[in-house]
Amino acid sequence: MHSEKPVVFVTRKLPQAIEARMMELFDARFNFDDVKMDDDALVAAMQEADVLVPTVTDHITADLIVRAGDRLKLIANYGNGVDNIDLPAARERGITVTNTPGVLTEDTADMTMALILAVPRRLPEGERLIRSGDWAGWSPTQLPGRRIWGKRLGIVGMGRIGTALARRARGFGLHIHYHNRRPVHPDIESDLEATYWDSLDQMLARVDIVSVNCPRTPATFHLLSRRRLELMQPHAYLVNTSRGEVIDEEALGDLVEAGKIAGAGLDVFEHEPAVDPRLMAADNVVLLPHLGSATVEGRQEMGEKVLVNIRTFIDGHTPPDRVLEMMF
Repeated sequence: MHSEKPVVFVTRKLPQAIEARMMELFDARFNFDDVKMDDDALVAAMQEADVLVPTVTDHITADLIVRAGDRLKLIANYGNGVDNIDLPAARERGITVTNTPGVLTEDTADMTMALILAVPRRLPEGERLIRSGDWAGWSPTQLPGRRIWGKRLGIVGMGRIGTALARRARGFGLHIHYHNRRPVHPDIESDLEATYWDSLDQMLARVDIVSVNCPRTPATFHLLSRRRLELMQPHAYLVNTSRGEVIDEEALGDLVEAGKIAGAGLDVFEHEPAVDPRLMAADNVVLLPHLGSATVEGRQEMGEKVLVNIRTFIDGHTPPDRVLEMMF
C-alpha cells in the first residue's frame, strides 16, 4: 500500500455512518447516484483504487479484473455471497477478496420464515383484497390457505442460514429435512430432530415446503433444474432467499402456469431485476425485491465488517473475512 491514505472506491450508496467513517479513514470515492455502474465505470474505478467495495449488483468478471490497475489489491465485497466476483481471476492477479459473513444470518432466516408463512396462508392475496375495497366481510370459504404445522420442510443448504431457519421452523411445528454436501454435526442434527438426505431428488419428492438456502457456485447453478422441480409434489411450496440462479426460473414459471406446484415465495431472481412475467401474474407466488438482509442493523454491521477487512489488510495482516473458495 502507499504511504498516503488508500483510495477506496465504493460502487453503491452505503449507510451514512459507514460512508462518514470511510471518509475519515481513507481517500474514499463514492457513487452518490446509487445506480448500477456499467463495465467502463467499474474499470475506471478499478484502475485508480487500492480497494474496491462492490455489491451484489456489480459483476466483477475476469475481463474487468484483467483491466484493473496495479494498485488494486483488495476487493472488499459488501455482501455475504461472492458469486458476483471471479475468484480465480482475482487470485491470479494477487487480489485479495473479502465478504461480510455471519451478520446476515438471522435477518435472512427471518425473511425465509416469513415467506414460508405468507405463501401457504395466502397473506398477500388477503392484503390485496382489503386494499381493493372489494372485501365484504368474513366468509367460511374466503381464501383458505394450508396449515404448516406438522408439514415437512426440506432445506437445500444447511449452512448458517439454513440452520437458523431450521430453528425457527421447529417453533412452528415443521419437521426438518435437509440436503447438504455432508451431514451437519450430530449434536445440531439431534437438537433440530433433522433428517439428512444424501439425495436431493429423494428429498424433493417427499417434503411439503422446499427452502433454498445454499450459495450460488458453479455447482449450484440450476441445482433445482426442470427435472428436479418436477419431482416436487403438486401441493408443495418453493421458497428461495439465496440466489436466483440456483433455480431454473423458466421451468418454475412453466410449473406455476400449469398448476403443478402449489406456490412459491421468491426474494431473488435469475435475471434480476427482471422477473418472469408468469411469476408476476400468479396469485400464488409472493415476490420480494431482494430484501433478505435488508434491516438497518444488518446493513450497518455489513459496513462495519467491510471497514475491519480494509483496515486489517492495509495494516499488513490477513483480513478476518478473506474468501478462499465458495462451495456447496
